[in-house]
Amino acid sequence: MANGSGSGGKEAWGTRIGVILAVMGSAVGLGNFLRFPGKAAQYEGGAFMVPYFIALLILGIPLAWAEWGMGRYGGARGHNCTPGIYRSIWRNPLSPYFGVVGMIVPVCIYMYYVFIEAWCLAYAWFMATGQLALGTERQAYIDFFGNFVGAGSDGFLAGGSSVSPAVIALGICFLLNFALIYRGLNKGIERFCLFAMPLLVLCALIVLVRVLTLGTPDPNVPQQNVLNGLGYMWNPHTEDGSFWKSLSNGQMWLEATGQIFFSLSVGFGIIITYASYLKRDDDVALSALTSNAGNEFCEVALGGMITIPAAFVFLGVAGVAGQGTFDLGFKVLPQVFNIMPLGQVVGTIFFFLLFLAAVTSSLSMLQPAIALMEEGVGMGRHASVAILGFITLMGSLFVAYFSKDIMALDTMDFWVGTFCIFILAGFQTILFAWVLGIDKGMAEINRGASIRIPRLVGYRLKYVSPTYLIIIFIVWIKQQYTAEKGNYFLTLRDNHVAQLTVGFILLVGLLFLMLIHESVRKWQKAEREKQEARS
Repeated sequence: MANGSGSGGKEAWGTRIGVILAVMGSAVGLGNFLRFPGKAAQYEGGAFMVPYFIALLILGIPLAWAEWGMGRYGGARGHNCTPGIYRSIWRNPLSPYFGVVGMIVPVCIYMYYVFIEAWCLAYAWFMATGQLALGTERQAYIDFFGNFVGAGSDGFLAGGSSVSPAVIALGICFLLNFALIYRGLNKGIERFCLFAMPLLVLCALIVLVRVLTLGTPDPNVPQQNVLNGLGYMWNPHTEDGSFWKSLSNGQMWLEATGQIFFSLSVGFGIIITYASYLKRDDDVALSALTSNAGNEFCEVALGGMITIPAAFVFLGVAGVAGQGTFDLGFKVLPQVFNIMPLGQVVGTIFFFLLFLAAVTSSLSMLQPAIALMEEGVGMGRHASVAILGFITLMGSLFVAYFSKDIMALDTMDFWVGTFCIFILAGFQTILFAWVLGIDKGMAEINRGASIRIPRLVGYRLKYVSPTYLIIIFIVWIKQQYTAEKGNYFLTLRDNHVAQLTVGFILLVGLLFLMLIHESVRKWQKAEREKQEARS
């Protein structure tokens, strides 16, 4: 795979390992080291892993193959943006407009994801400088986090005589992200991932070794040891002893499916764009499987064996059970590192690891929109990056300003990071299996492949995956609509910040619809001119 022009005469990946690490980097993020352990602990470990691996086999890996295949298919026909790729597969006037969801998802997720990325950077600094040495009382860490993110009131981060550390960290993360994105796929994103991904894994292994060598820190509580900590995470049992009853929890299946989407970056509109920069006969089958395997190693083998056992051996079940992702990562673990021998060093490495994981993910999120502005509107990369930088900065400041109870972030995460991802994943499954077709689709995946993907995968994508998605989606919507706590439909009805947030998302969507419409006009004009030249 050589440097130089891609399929559309634009950018291309430099090396095969570079594109694999870039795609792996887009997938390996905070979800691996915080969200996954939190969800597994919430649903008692082993029970959660059953729907998790089912979703991985039925949805995750097949959808990843489909996205890689469709992306390369569109790239070979001159399209790098999601609407253009959809149009090359489905010659329907409406097809490119479905690509608006593929724009909204990564761009809006970036707006709040980079803010969480800033938390990780700041916490690495706080840990290294001893500012998180707050003693052994949980409330001190809860208060510290609440003050840091401005959870007490809206506008907190914008007020006061001095600039909030969260805003400073956000500024640093923005500058780093856009400095790398500005340099392009090969010189920016690929080169950073070639360095960052091995460093990320090294940091994770260092923290993992420290956790696995903790033994029984407190002889007075012998049951709080590393083996029991691992058992809490992985053993297929539940507190009431009814493993099958636990498996009947529909919400757990929803959470497991959502985790797979987040883990592999399927349904984000990122992989399909990344794959479009491959050459016509570049391997996608083994590359997709390799990136998925690397992500699962980081999530299951590293993330699953660090966070929960570390919290369990020092705080017991009470320190783990019922903790959400942010609670576990920014309230519980700092307390654990403060108790742990060499905890300041290990904690600094851990939060730096989270920061690296977040950066490798956030770098990928704007490429789909950049591809649309380059290909559809004719802007150069630098102009596209500058405009997107302004749009996403406004979005991040919106999330940071409406900080009370992290409402804007939470609302955007649900409607974009869960709802829209389900919609996009479902559409792309149907597009590959029913529109492109199994014969054509599997031939595309297997062309130039280092391994051959069995035809059975195509039938799974055509029948099993859409059925599974529809059932999960219906159960999930029903659960949300009837839930007394965490009901986002009621929150949207009653909370003005939630309404403003959804309005902001729709405004972003309208902007991209306008860009897509202009792109369609450009493509149609080019096709007419080409047809006239032939005649």
